[in-house]
Amino acid sequence: MWTEEFRLNGEEILQKIKALIHEGNVRRVIIKNKEGRVVMEFPLTLGLAGTLLAPTLAAIGAAAAILTEATLVIERADEEDAA
Repeated sequence: MWTEEFRLNGEEILQKIKALIHEGNVRRVIIKNKEGRVVMEFPLTLGLAGTLLAPTLAAIGAAAAILTEATLVIERADEEDAA
């Protein structure tokens, strides 16, 4: 497993997460505020249906609306983990 970090403004968070979900190898998403405190954290399991993901995306959208700047930490699966 490896991680990536992105510094984004509130408007970009939801768009970036949706794009990452479509990539398919994201295991966990962590959203931190500009002070580095975790605001939201959630796992993404393989085969998670869109209807199950909708409440999570709504919560992310609400958090993004109040965050002016955030760090998005993405945990990704290694190639051998995905197989």
